[in-house]
Amino acid sequence: MNFKKITIIGGGNLGCSIAKGLLKAKAIRASGLTVTRRRTHLIEEIKELGIYVTNDNVSAIKEAELIILAVKPHQVANVAEEISPILKTKKHQILLSVVTGITKKQLEQLLPNINIVRAMPNTAIEIAESMTCIAGNSKHKESEKLVKELFDKLGKTIVINEELMGAATVIGACGIAFALRFMRSMSQGGIEIGFGAEISQLVTAQTINGASRLILESQNHPEKEIDKVTTPMGVTISGLNEMEHQGFSSAVIKGLLTSFSKLDQVKTKKDN
Repeated sequence: MNFKKITIIGGGNLGCSIAKGLLKAKAIRASGLTVTRRRTHLIEEIKELGIYVTNDNVSAIKEAELIILAVKPHQVANVAEEISPILKTKKHQILLSVVTGITKKQLEQLLPNINIVRAMPNTAIEIAESMTCIAGNSKHKESEKLVKELFDKLGKTIVINEELMGAATVIGACGIAFALRFMRSMSQGGIEIGFGAEISQLVTAQTINGASRLILESQNHPEKEIDKVTTPMGVTISGLNEMEHQGFSSAVIKGLLTSFSKLDQVKTKKDN
């Protein structure tokens, strides 16, 4: 099944990235896509793509088969109250939440008897290269299947237990920023050793793209590919060892754990 009408509630960075990705992947026509935001003038670029833009959540979801909830966590309760009367009368609709830290249980308390699926994509969905994790849902298996089929067009998709959604958020969603910060550092280093800024960025980006594809296509452990580059007494192993002496791997792991802890603190605050 292809969704003919999709509404994205929340035209922020992720919501707009999803909208652009849907068009890029030809998963839906622009005329079948609606994006909502209170201040619609902030998403004029979306409107220029032929997507309908509005600040009226209620009217936006009336004909939608799939409703993607992409608002900030603190906005969920108000939006749920606003759209609940419509959802209760449209039993065929699927509500897909991509909101960080809001569990299915919390959503079901706000929207009882609604067909709810939860997923965590990342902003690379804009170019159909997202890593999307979908929380397994025993109550709505058919809806989960339809959502997975859609997001399979927008990158790679896996179904996980919901208790792993925090880890999926840190590795998959926050991970875009972590990877880009590494790219920036590598590019800056390239400038220091002789490249101009634009060339250094290009070489860095393509090198990291190649490294990612090596792992995705070969399924090898990263260390196996590293061993192919590290010759005895060579320049690669010297650089790697210096990075490790400076705490490279440790810093990355500590950063992930810090983000995960923050996510848990936010969830605890909501629960209280």
